[in-house]
Amino acid sequence: MEKQKLPNTTATLILGILAFLTFCCYGIFAILFGVIGLILSWKDGKRLRENPAIYDNNTTYKVGKVLCIIGLALGVLSLLFYIWIIVKIGPENMQDEELLRRKLETLFGAR
Repeated sequence: MEKQKLPNTTATLILGILAFLTFCCYGIFAILFGVIGLILSWKDGKRLRENPAIYDNNTTYKVGKVLCIIGLALGVLSLLFYIWIIVKIGPENMQDEELLRRKLETLFGAR
């Protein structure tokens, strides 16, 4: 009997790579790609647990799932960091470029 490929493995891998690459975009895209990738991975994992002998791309499934988890974690950390910066600096100071620069230097140390 010929082994089949898990149907969502490639999509999970691509979403995991996108989640990992986009975590610096305020974390939003990484969270979105990571969650969608994990949902697809969960569906494939269910199929794999039911019939492990008929599927042959386990490695791609695992790599995609790990990349989704890493991208999701980095996205959440990135989003929390940006929220922390806004709270520390104050939303009212975000418009004044010079004041923002001074507050960031104070927060992270002078040049």
